[in-house]
Amino acid sequence: MKVKTLKSENSGKSLLLAILKGVVVGLCVALIGILVFAFILRFTSIPDSVISPVNQVIKGVSIFLGVFFGMKKHKNMGLISGLLIGVLFTIFAFLVFSILDGAFVFDKTFLSDILFGGVLGAICGIICVNLKKI
Repeated sequence: MKVKTLKSENSGKSLLLAILKGVVVGLCVALIGILVFAFILRFTSIPDSVISPVNQVIKGVSIFLGVFFGMKKHKNMGLISGLLIGVLFTIFAFLVFSILDGAFVFDKTFLSDILFGGVLGAICGIICVNLKKI
């Protein structure tokens, strides 16, 4: 019985580290994506209506890559792990970009971003866990 308990404790710690790794990878991808997009905006005349959809795509790609690299070695609990990575990524991204902007604005957009991040993370978790090893 102790062997199973010890194994499950190590598995839980490993899963927690995988989730944290996914959040960090997602944040790094988002920061690089936003930086590249800001550079493009600086030197081109892209209309303002394009900014919001591109930001959503950057968030989506960041969450997918965070879930993919975070869950690479785990082949179970994809839905829950992906959901947690998506929600935590959204919260930490909000904090990081609010600090960079110098203002914290809690509104309906933030709540919809959390919902979007959670749903997208859960879907990506299901996909990533079910991918065969390449």
